[in-house]
Amino acid sequence: MSIVLVGGHERMQDEYKVIANRHGYRIKVFTQMPPRFDKSIGRPDAIVLFTSTVSHKMVLTAVKEAKRKRIPIMRSHSSSSSSLEQTLKQLKSIGFLDVWNLL
Repeated sequence: MSIVLVGGHERMQDEYKVIANRHGYRIKVFTQMPPRFDKSIGRPDAIVLFTSTVSHKMVLTAVKEAKRKRIPIMRSHSSSSSSLEQTLKQLKSIGFLDVWNLL
C-alpha cells in the first residue's frame, strides 16, 4: 500500500519513511510544493496532510486531486513522528474504505 504525505519538516523525511516502512506502507513525502504537484501525487491508497506545516495551495491541490481520484485523506495538525504513527494505525484499524465515511 502507498501513502502520500503532504507537509511535515524536511529534516524528518527519513524518519517518516522509516515509520511508514515499519507499518508496511510505501510513502512519498512532499514538504515543499514541487512543479506539477498534482501530477506528482499519483494514485496512492491514501493521502496524509500535516496541516500545520503546509501551504494552503498545497492543501488545496492535494484535496482537489484526492476528490478527483477518490483517494481518502487523513488530516493531522501536528507533524511529529508520533502523529504519523497514530494516523497510520488509524488507517489500518478502520480500513481505507471506511475513511470516506469520515470525510
